[in-house]
Amino acid sequence: MSQLYPSYTVVNASDLTKLWVDAMVIGQNLCPFAASERNRGSIRYVIVDAQEVSTAMGGFLNELLFLQQSSEDEASTSLVIFPEGFEDFEIFLNLLDVAEDALIQSGVEGLFQLASFHPDYQFTGLSRDDITNWTNRSPFPVLHIIREGQMGRVLDSYKSPDEIPERNIDLMKKLGVKGLVQCFPPFQDYIKSASKD
Repeated sequence: MSQLYPSYTVVNASDLTKLWVDAMVIGQNLCPFAASERNRGSIRYVIVDAQEVSTAMGGFLNELLFLQQSSEDEASTSLVIFPEGFEDFEIFLNLLDVAEDALIQSGVEGLFQLASFHPDYQFTGLSRDDITNWTNRSPFPVLHIIREGQMGRVLDSYKSPDEIPERNIDLMKKLGVKGLVQCFPPFQDYIKSASKD
């Protein structure tokens, strides 16, 4: 069971993450490119059942290899989900650092890049309760493997891509925590858990 989402078990971590993508990433248009990939069925949701960085990296590298061996039509992007073991944001950041180093060591830097999401995501320099953090808060810790070339082509065809982050921040401020919970009710579990810290 997730400590941050006690109502949801590891068994349905993939389903809950898909719901989050539908409700928040696509539903609130946080990523304008996600809907087309969801509709094509090319987003992969991969559960890595590991609680230590070394074993978690095995699952991450397996998925990275899968993407290397697959076409964009088969698998455009992967959300690698870690339901247990990385609830602590600092431990998750260590995993992210190791994963980014692995991209370099594997010789695929420039082909793939990572984005990260976490239930307790906190941008450097912001307080934990700053609403801006919610642009990157997800039900479970996630490493998002992105095909850099594909993303570059999409951004080239999108008007004012540099405005996307600022627009998302404005949306978070407009929604507020109450509005976020209305969009994605499982966030309520996170808020209750965080208030106990």
